[in-house]
Amino acid sequence: MNFILGANAQGKTSILEAICVGARLQSPRGSSLTEVVRAGCAGTAVDLNTDDRHLHLRYEPPKRRISVDSVEQSGTSEYLSVVRVAWFSNDDMEIVRGAGSRRRRYLDFLCSQIEPLYLKNLRTYERALRARNALLKDSRPRREIDAFDPLLISAGNTITAVRGVVCDALAPLIQSAAAEIGSPEETVGIKYESGGELAAALDRSRVEEQRLRQTVAGPHRDDVTLTVESMPAARFASEGQQRTLALALKLAQTRLIMERLGVVPILLVDDVFGELDEKRRMNLLSGLPAQAQCVITTTQLNWLTDAPSGPVYRLENSVLSLS
Repeated sequence: MNFILGANAQGKTSILEAICVGARLQSPRGSSLTEVVRAGCAGTAVDLNTDDRHLHLRYEPPKRRISVDSVEQSGTSEYLSVVRVAWFSNDDMEIVRGAGSRRRRYLDFLCSQIEPLYLKNLRTYERALRARNALLKDSRPRREIDAFDPLLISAGNTITAVRGVVCDALAPLIQSAAAEIGSPEETVGIKYESGGELAAALDRSRVEEQRLRQTVAGPHRDDVTLTVESMPAARFASEGQQRTLALALKLAQTRLIMERLGVVPILLVDDVFGELDEKRRMNLLSGLPAQAQCVITTTQLNWLTDAPSGPVYRLENSVLSLS
C-alpha cells in the first residue's frame, strides 16, 4: 500500500487519474482525454513503468501517440494488455443512486479491460450513433439514416451481450463483497436491463426517434438495476447500504478481473476510507487483494488503527515527497 497524504485541492486525485490514463488511455472521471489536459496547456504526457514494461502516452488534441517499450503503436491492443486498473472514489455512490450513464460507464470501464474487442465495438457504436443522430437532427432522408444501422446494430448487439454476461458474473461477487464489507444478512443484486435485439428495437422506435430527432434505442439507453433485498437500491436503500453496495461493486470488479485474466489490477483508492465507519473501513482494507499494488489518497491518516503498512508520501505545493 502506498499512501498519498495532502490537503484538499493539492492534486492527489490527479495523480491517481494520471496512473489510470497512462494505463487505460481513459479517465474514470471524464468521457474524453481532452478533459484531462491542464487548462492553458497544449497537451499532456504520461509515462508508466511496470516491473518490465514502459508505457508512454502523449496527447495533444486531437492527436494521440502511444508507445510500448519505446516502440510506437499503431493500435491499442498491446498497450492495453499491460496493466489493469480498479478505481475507488466517493463518487462511486452515484453508480448506485445517480443517472444510468454512471452505471453504463462502470460497466464499460470493466468490460473494456476483460473483453479485448469490447472497446473497439464501443467506439464503433459511438461514432455511428453520433452520425445517425446528426442526420436525425437535420431531418435527413430515411435512407441516409438507415445507412448507419448495420454498423450500429452489429456493434450494439455485441456491447449488449458482453454487458449482460459481465453483470451475471458480477452478481455473486457483489453479494460476497457486500457481506464482507458490512451487510452479511442482506441480499444485493445486479441485473442488466436491455432493450432487446437492436434491429427490432430500432424498428419499433422509428416514430419516436423522428419526433425526438435522436436514436432512442440501443445500449446507450440501457441501464443496470441494483437492488438491496430485491428493492431498487437508488430509491429504498439507506445511505449506508448504498455506500456498501458501491464499494462491493468495485471490489467485485477487482475480483472479476483477477478471475478472468489471472492478473491483479492496480487499485486506485481516492479518499474513500475517511468517509467510512470503522467497521466498514477495516473490512474494506482486509478485502483488498493482498498481492495488489494500492495507491491510496487521503487528507489524514488518523482513521488507520495501526501504523501505515507501506510508504507515505506527502503532496504539498505540487511537490510529492516521501514522508
